[in-house]
Amino acid sequence: MKLFPRLFLGHLLVVLVALGALLLVAELTAPSFYRHHVEQMVTLLGPEGRELRPDLERGMRQTLNRALLAALPFAVVGAAMTSWLTSRRIVRSVQLLGEGSRDLAGGHYRRRLPETGRDELTDLAHNFNVMAGSLERVDQDRVALIGNVGHELRTPLAALRGYTEAITDGVMPPERAALAIRREVRAMERLARDLSLVSRVEAGRVELHPTAFSARSLLEAAAERFGEAYAGRGVTLTVREEPDAGPVRADPERALQVLSNLLSNALRHTPPGGQVTLAAEPAGERVRFRVQDTGHGIGPEHLARIFERFYRADPARTRGEGSGVGLTIARGLAQQMGGEMDVESGPSGSVFFFFLPRVTGASPPGGNAEGRHDEA
Repeated sequence: MKLFPRLFLGHLLVVLVALGALLLVAELTAPSFYRHHVEQMVTLLGPEGRELRPDLERGMRQTLNRALLAALPFAVVGAAMTSWLTSRRIVRSVQLLGEGSRDLAGGHYRRRLPETGRDELTDLAHNFNVMAGSLERVDQDRVALIGNVGHELRTPLAALRGYTEAITDGVMPPERAALAIRREVRAMERLARDLSLVSRVEAGRVELHPTAFSARSLLEAAAERFGEAYAGRGVTLTVREEPDAGPVRADPERALQVLSNLLSNALRHTPPGGQVTLAAEPAGERVRFRVQDTGHGIGPEHLARIFERFYRADPARTRGEGSGVGLTIARGLAQQMGGEMDVESGPSGSVFFFFLPRVTGASPPGGNAEGRHDEA
């Protein structure tokens, strides 16, 4: 049986049971209500009233029963109409949910349900719309990812094609072309490696080996790794650590990778003669790591999307500088190690910072943050 007739018959059954109970209770309890009035009438009538008492009680009972029976059809009709309207509304909501589910299954993620009322059906429609919005964003991200990957591959592939044609036409010596081809192949390998890593990071499948190590060792390892690169660009790299920053508990290789990605990003956006400050400071039960540059800053309209895959605040910047997923990887790794990452920016530069759990009640261990990591 369909849902509507089941609901309608169920409501009618409840109404009929209620009416039957009403008649039964009225039949059983009515004498106790009108007996007092009968006694008053008998007293007023005197001795003759005692002889009329059975007739009076019978008349009042019959009058009450006739009134109830006369009202019964109207009550049944009113209850039936109310049951029909209520059942129709519930069934309509279920039908809309079914239609919306079929649309989602067919890939129509823009489908939304009306949210009218304040009951559980409205909550269900709201939850459906939230789910549809999430699926729509996932589908948009999928389409954007395919487009971005194609865009990222277009540049090295075009370069490879140009080099091969130059070799064929004899315009470029094979030795020189081989070096250029190797450079473009490395760029494609890096893109493939970064895409694999970002997919594992977003799926939470990155293997972590958390251990306790000092915040200073992480800062020193990152500064040593990027010292030459910063000097070659004419950018000053300054390391600053609060004396009571203390040890942290995280995967040292992945923590160094987070800092490496932030330092690489800061180096790309800081002009020669600028300065990048690398610092660590206590923040309650966590340690706050900070990478601050003196670049041109990030516009407010870009801050909300700066951690998205392949998003670039400056579209004119060459796409050969990084794969475009470094910040995505950095934030994902920080979150998986029990921390978080955020950014603040203004005209005088940007500040990227992330938190790692702090080890309390222990002396800084002798371990360091050096190790292998996947470059991003």
